[in-house]
Amino acid sequence: MPDSPSDTDRLTVYYDGSCPVCTAEIGHYAKRVNNAFVHFEDVSQTGADTGADLDQSQAMARFHVRQADGTLVSGAAGFAALWRATPGWRWLGQIARLPGVTPLLELAYRGFLPLRPFIVRMARPVLNRSGHKSG
Repeated sequence: MPDSPSDTDRLTVYYDGSCPVCTAEIGHYAKRVNNAFVHFEDVSQTGADTGADLDQSQAMARFHVRQADGTLVSGAAGFAALWRATPGWRWLGQIARLPGVTPLLELAYRGFLPLRPFIVRMARPVLNRSGHKSG
């Protein structure tokens, strides 16, 4: 795979910037991607631009990515799209394209969602000590 994504790989990533775990993870990706190809939109901010087909409450509840063609994908499919655009993670994005892999990743993601508040409470002190933004 090439070092930089093509125009068809341009993404907008919608993430919950009030979640320190989410912010730390997005920070990890943001350091690795070419910002000309990936835009990160913190949907916890008033006036965040989510587009007509995604409201702020939906964007806060679940990870979403808008692909270059305007298609909105969420959950595991959203992560797979981001991975394919991120150096060092592209291999995982390609694996997610194999039959049956994304549905399994989606099950794991749905299992994580109800645990997210607990994980955030547990991780907040660690992330605060390491200098990550806290919400």
